[in-house]
Amino acid sequence: MKLPLFKLPNFFPIFYLVFLIIPVLSAQGLPANASDLAFRQAVAEASSKDPALSAFYQERGYEALWTTSKDSARRAAFFQALERAGDHGLPVARYNTASLRATFDDLASERQRGQLEVAVSTVFLTYANDVQTGSIDPITADPGIVREVPRRNPLSTLRAFAASDPRAFIKTLPPASPQYTQLMRAKLDLELAFQSGGWGPELSKGAVKPGDSGAAVTALRDRLVRMGYLRRSATETYDGAMQKAVQRFQIENGLTADGVAGEATIAEINVGVEDRWQSVVVAMERLRWMNGVSLGKRHIWVNLPDFSAKIIDNGKVTFETVTVVGMNQADRRSPEFSDQMEFMVINPTWNVPRSITVKEYLPMLQKNPNSVRHLKIVDRRGRVVNRAETDFTQFSARNFPFSMSQPPSDSNALGLVKFMFPNKWNIYLHDTPSKSLFNKEVRAFSHGCIRLGQPFDFAYALLAPQSSDPKGEFAAHLNTRAETTLPLKTPVPVHIVYFTAWPTPKGRIEFRRDVYGRDGRVFDTLEKAGVVMPTVQG
Repeated sequence: MKLPLFKLPNFFPIFYLVFLIIPVLSAQGLPANASDLAFRQAVAEASSKDPALSAFYQERGYEALWTTSKDSARRAAFFQALERAGDHGLPVARYNTASLRATFDDLASERQRGQLEVAVSTVFLTYANDVQTGSIDPITADPGIVREVPRRNPLSTLRAFAASDPRAFIKTLPPASPQYTQLMRAKLDLELAFQSGGWGPELSKGAVKPGDSGAAVTALRDRLVRMGYLRRSATETYDGAMQKAVQRFQIENGLTADGVAGEATIAEINVGVEDRWQSVVVAMERLRWMNGVSLGKRHIWVNLPDFSAKIIDNGKVTFETVTVVGMNQADRRSPEFSDQMEFMVINPTWNVPRSITVKEYLPMLQKNPNSVRHLKIVDRRGRVVNRAETDFTQFSARNFPFSMSQPPSDSNALGLVKFMFPNKWNIYLHDTPSKSLFNKEVRAFSHGCIRLGQPFDFAYALLAPQSSDPKGEFAAHLNTRAETTLPLKTPVPVHIVYFTAWPTPKGRIEFRRDVYGRDGRVFDTLEKAGVVMPTVQG
C-alpha cells in the first residue's frame, strides 16, 4: 500500500512520530510490537532531516531495506560495490565501509538497527551520486567548467533500487561508455606500474636523435621499454626501432611526430606514472559529469587540449579538423559545456565583444583615432561615429558608449563562416584568416571561441545530410559576399570537452598537455574530497 507523504513542522516533537507510525502499521496489517515500533521510530527519526530518505521510508511504512535477513543479497551487492569504489577513482573514505560493517556486527538494539538502516541508505545515495554523475561539482574546481551535470533525483534512485535486482542495478550506475571502461582499465594498469617502481629515472635534458649512441640513448631506451613503447633490447644506438617508438609516443601525446626526442618530447616522456594516473582519474570524473547527457547519434566533439574538432556519426569519426582554442588567460580560456548547433553564418559580420572593445581597441583609439580602420564604430542608434570629431580620451572602459564591428571580408576576424550554437558565453566555431597558427603544436591563441583549420570542409560535412550538393550550395552563398544565415534542418549537439587522457578505439590511452591547468585544479578538488592512489599492497 502506498502511503500519503506528509511534512512535519519544525516544532513537531520527534517522539510524537510513534503515534503516527502505529496507525500506519495497522493500515498495512503489520504487527505493532515494541521492538518493531522501536526500529521504525528510529528510522523515522534518522531520516526526518533528509527529504528523500524521509519520503522513501514513509512510502514503505518504515520497512527495512538493508538490515533484515532477507536483505542479505542487497547488502552483499552494495558492500561489494563499496569495496571496488577505488577502481572508479572515488573518495572511498567518505563511505565509511569498515565502520558500516562493524556496526552490523555490533547491533545491540532495534533502535540501533533503525539508525543503521538509514545510515546505509545515506551512504548508498552518496555512492550512487558519486559513481553516476561525479563526486565533486565541477564549477567548484574551475569556473571555466560550466557544464550542467545531470544529477539524479535521490528519491527516484531509492525507489528504483528497492524494486530492482541489487547487483544489476548497481552495475547500471557508472557511465556505460566503452571509454569509461578503458580508462578504468588504464587506471588499474598505472597503479600496478606505480607499485612496481614506475618507469625508471627521468631523462636528462638535451635532444636525442636517430644515429646517436651512448648513455642518453640507453636511458631513453630503458624508459620506452618500461612504458611499453619498445621491446626489451641491448642496443645503445638510436636505431629505426627506437625512432618508430618515439614517433608512436609523439602521436599518442599530441607532439610533432618527427621521431626526434627533442625538448618537448623528453618533457612528456618524463611525466611520471602518478601524473598520468591523475589525468585518467580526472577523465573518469569528467565522463561521470556527462553521464546522462545525450551525445546524439551525430554530434560534434571539441576536445580543447587536443586542439581538435570532430564530427561523430553513430560512434565513428567521419570528419576531423585541427583547432585553435582560447589562450591561457583567466577571461579567455574556452569554457566546457554542451549545446546544439542550429545554423551557420556565411560571410559573417564580426560584432566585437564588449570586453575586447574596451580592453584592446579603446586604448588604441585613444592614442590614434584613425587606428583599427577595418572596424566600424557606431553609436546606440546605429549611426557611424565620426572619428575625427570624437575625443576618445574622455571615455573609459566603463562608459564607452559605442560598439564596434567588422563587415564581411576575407580578412574578417571570423573568416568566411561561423557555426552557431547560441549560448550565454558567446562561444562558437569559426574560420580565421590567421592560418599560420594551425602549424603550431600548442594552439591556444583565441579569445575563447574555437577556430577551425578546415572550416569549409566542416561546413560541407554538416550540410551533407540536407543537401544533394553541399559544396555547391555553400559556394553559392559565399560568392554573394553578403552575410547569409543557413539553418541546419536537424540541429547537431556540440560538446566542448577537456580530456587530457582519452582512449583510442583500440584501447590505448592518449595523453595531452593540461594547457589551462584545469585538470590539475580538478584533481586537487578530488584529492580534497578524499581521492587517493591506492597504496602498495604488502
